Amino acid sequence: MEYVSAVPVPQPRARAASAPDSAGSRRSLGAGLLLGAAGATVVLLASGQTWAEGEAAVGGGTLPLTADGQDVTGLPAALAVVGLAALVAVFAVRGAGRAVVAGLLALSGLGAGLSAWAGASDRSALDERAAQTTGNTAATVDALSHTAWPYVTAAGGLLILLAGVLALRYGSRWPAMSGRYERDGTPRPRKAARTAPDPDRPEELWKALDRGEDPTREA
Repeated sequence: MEYVSAVPVPQPRARAASAPDSAGSRRSLGAGLLLGAAGATVVLLASGQTWAEGEAAVGGGTLPLTADGQDVTGLPAALAVVGLAALVAVFAVRGAGRAVVAGLLALSGLGAGLSAWAGASDRSALDERAAQTTGNTAATVDALSHTAWPYVTAAGGLLILLAGVLALRYGSRWPAMSGRYERDGTPRPRKAARTAPDPDRPEELWKALDRGEDPTREA
């Protein structure tokens, strides 16, 4: 008579199928962190560089003027800071909250890129500086030119946007911050009170003396 074993045989295919998924999650996690951090760094650094150059007429001569990204628009740098905060918050929330934060990350990158791109042809910052320098509110800047830094800033915003897209696509598989240190409000059990040493057991008396207790004192 043949006997059929009731012990289930592990399926190697199921284990093998989970390995690529885990590896893909790690790759997307690493790529998201790298893109988000690099994009925010690029935006913050490029926003402080010279975006526009020109000249203002002063007393029969010309005065060279420059405007950096913060003079043109402070929006890319502000959105980069928001993107960094969202990148960290992705790992602090779970479920639907993670999708919301990932969407905020993507939107901050999109906004930073679009605002930097729009500022690449801006001249109002230099015109305002020309008016302040010459004391003439109608003064405008001449020989206006723009650098490549606005486009570098826009590229940094694109990197943040890609990090947000990865978080939206694969964020549900990414790990979250450990909750081992979170308190659930359950009262902790009190430590049991020490009982008086048994005088019939000398070893208990010696242990009490080692602890600095008086074995002759009643509990």
